[in-house]
Amino acid sequence: MIGVVAATAAGRAAAAALAERWPEEVRLCTGAGPADALREAWRTCEQIVAFLAVGAAVRILAPLLGHKTTDPAVVCVDETLRFAVPVVGGHHGANELARRLADALGCTPVITTASDRRNVTALDGYGADLGFTVADPDMLPRVGAAVLSGDPVRLAADLTWPLPALPPNVRPDADASLTIRITDRLRPASAGELVYHPPSLVVGVGSARGVAADEVDGLIGRALAEAGLAPASVRCLATVDRKADEAGIVAAARRRDLPVLTFPAEELAAEDVPHPSPVVRAAVGTPSVAEAAALRAARSLGRAAELVVTKRKSASATVAVARLVPKGRLILVGLGPGARDLIAPRAVCALRRASIVVGLDRYLDRIRDLLRPGTRVLASGLGREEERARGAVAHAREGHAVALVGSGDAGIYAMASPALEFAGEDIDVEGVPGITAAVAAAHLLGAPLGHDHAYISLSDLHTPWEVIERRIRAAAEGDFTVCFYNPRSRARDWQLPKALAVLAEHRPPHTPVGVVRNAGRPDQEVTLTTLAEADPRRVDMVTVVLVGSSRSRIVAGRFVTPRGYRWA
Repeated sequence: MIGVVAATAAGRAAAAALAERWPEEVRLCTGAGPADALREAWRTCEQIVAFLAVGAAVRILAPLLGHKTTDPAVVCVDETLRFAVPVVGGHHGANELARRLADALGCTPVITTASDRRNVTALDGYGADLGFTVADPDMLPRVGAAVLSGDPVRLAADLTWPLPALPPNVRPDADASLTIRITDRLRPASAGELVYHPPSLVVGVGSARGVAADEVDGLIGRALAEAGLAPASVRCLATVDRKADEAGIVAAARRRDLPVLTFPAEELAAEDVPHPSPVVRAAVGTPSVAEAAALRAARSLGRAAELVVTKRKSASATVAVARLVPKGRLILVGLGPGARDLIAPRAVCALRRASIVVGLDRYLDRIRDLLRPGTRVLASGLGREEERARGAVAHAREGHAVALVGSGDAGIYAMASPALEFAGEDIDVEGVPGITAAVAAAHLLGAPLGHDHAYISLSDLHTPWEVIERRIRAAAEGDFTVCFYNPRSRARDWQLPKALAVLAEHRPPHTPVGVVRNAGRPDQEVTLTTLAEADPRRVDMVTVVLVGSSRSRIVAGRFVTPRGYRWA
């Protein structure tokens, strides 16, 4: 919840606008005065927007400060809405909140944290979206300073996680006195080591009916301690579905702030475990609960699993611990038509979140400045689309955070479909929408896509021309506005004239035709003509051709396909 505090009429008006824009998130905090309202927001909200001067907010909040990992994130906005200033918790939500406020209110975010100013991954948020916790937060300033200063820092990880890039001075083979370590094992305190505990462990639990929470909790603690495993790395508890309401298990999970995953007995019975029990099979329908549930849950959350603590027993409970191998992450990113301000903010975040970026060389050249220092860039030329798709999936399968980029939208004549042909369930895949060439061109022309329309690629490199022509004829007979991609190249100079001729069989000569070259780029060219006057010789592979339906027309120099509304 975002608490919003205002002191003046202008501030209250801005607060009301924010509440209207984010109704599910915002709560207007009031009190005897702004100070009381700010204190109330501090007690009850995870984030705070204060339409107050920074100095006033600091004086009110100073006595309340605890630790940056637990304090609410606070952003101050001046009442003229010029600036959004993160005051508390920059790397714990305030910087991102300031950026959101900039989009919502039109103000400028004033980001002063050193890592953000230098586009370096902040260590106090490193892996936070994956569930990482920092064993000793007091080490963050020292190691963070070394990372920003370019001093060598060793990176040691038990497993490969889909993490963002760190600068080149942070690497596994660095000869360094400081280490960033990612492990689910307990480590002795060290002045030279910053330890992150990832959520890689699952504790399977079985029990007799009526087991006490203390017994379950104590057995979990002993099993982890004996194996030298960090409680902070436990992701969840797991058990058979018949134990979903077992009060002792539920209470033990609540004490540790962990969810409980449950599985049917028949699924657990299929797990290969080292200590099956015929007694357990007779009682619950599976020869193992603790070991099988730990393995089953870990496998469902990762791409593989291993049992690291076999069954441990107390009088009425059993536990086992499995370690999951994390899935890598593939993000399919569309960069839009070319202009920097037409790249979606989510795409920018995805690029900065990746440790490996794969794409066509000319597209990667456009966005290299957006990438974090240390990002591995894998660029290749035209005609190597399958190689890029296979490579991106392979790196994600190794556990990395990979962004596969293309122009326009990744799902429209771009890299999403070839990548997803190779991607399996062993990686996580996410798509980031982009503005495709047809949409960019349409807005330059007017509203040619105002009614039903079809996209057709004229490239017969992978689709026989007979199939393409059949689709063109179907679109012509269906009276769709048609957008042609890949319309003409040096080696393919006859397909576009043929396509236009097919459409001309079903369209009047005055049908509008829009020809847009390099839409959204500095050298864009926009031509509005007709089906009778269109000149295919002016078209190449960076051009989009839009041909109207029989109802399309030119209105005040703009290409319009009527939607069909009737105005009273």
